Amino acid sequence: MASVAQAQPAMPAKRILVVEDELMIRMLLEDMLGELGYTVTAEAGRLDEALQAAKTADFDVAILDVNLDGEPVSPVADALVARGTPFVFATGYGERGLPEPYRDRPMLKKPFQMDGLKEMLQSALEGGKQS
Repeated sequence: MASVAQAQPAMPAKRILVVEDELMIRMLLEDMLGELGYTVTAEAGRLDEALQAAKTADFDVAILDVNLDGEPVSPVADALVARGTPFVFATGYGERGLPEPYRDRPMLKKPFQMDGLKEMLQSALEGGKQS
């Protein structure tokens, strides 16, 4: 008799870029992502690091903190759009905190909940490459 885990095909681990300036939040997010079966392949806490990762790292989806130590994350979002990579914004500011051209993008509200994180990432990935 096959167990339930064996009966269902395993979801391939999706690779994620995490852009978050608060180290403790980034660590919490990485733990949650691991529990959900995702692999963090790149992370950044500053805008310059995030831009570099957005252009060169190997990942399937990104989570972007809207505000990186006082700097808007818009240039990173622009780089991801140019690359055709889906992303989700993370913010404690609500929809008003999102950059104007990206208000239609998925938004994860802080503090994070496991179910909300899972749902937002699935939504972003199912949308495929976004333009």
